[in-house]
Amino acid sequence: LAIMVWADRKFPPAGAPTAGAGTPGTPTDAPIITMKDLNDQDVTLAQYKGKVVLVNFWATWCGPCKTEIPWMIEFQQKYGPRGFAILGVSMDEEGKKAINPYLEKERFDVNGRKEAINYPILLGNDSIAEKFGGILGLPTSMLFTRDGKKIRTIVGLVNHDDIAKAIEALL
Repeated sequence: LAIMVWADRKFPPAGAPTAGAGTPGTPTDAPIITMKDLNDQDVTLAQYKGKVVLVNFWATWCGPCKTEIPWMIEFQQKYGPRGFAILGVSMDEEGKKAINPYLEKERFDVNGRKEAINYPILLGNDSIAEKFGGILGLPTSMLFTRDGKKIRTIVGLVNHDDIAKAIEALL
């Protein structure tokens, strides 16, 4: 897997954006896609036009995902009032059966306080991931500008300080 990730970054397909491992690449338009939230309501990225959006692909069984969830909660608290939104796209195969109990019981340490996830969780699958350009592993996060351009893809854990600076720069 490591060789595949390295090769993908070293030799991207012709015309592909070079936004791997947290490095900015050529901006690309957000996919036109409809996802479902946990209440079976339709959610599109177009609904978030005018906001800086971080789409975070994760799963309840993913250790690194659990590590960065407190940071996502913190970012939503800190930057949400300034026009920032996180969309958590769960890649759990069991869908709501896995996600709902997890969200009900799990609390995360955010600056010394136990907090629940405070951003929308959407149901993902391989087809949805492909529309975002595919994901190589979990977590994978994609940062979009206020006008819906993807400017960064981070495979693996986000770097807290780097992503905070990137968000602040876009706000």
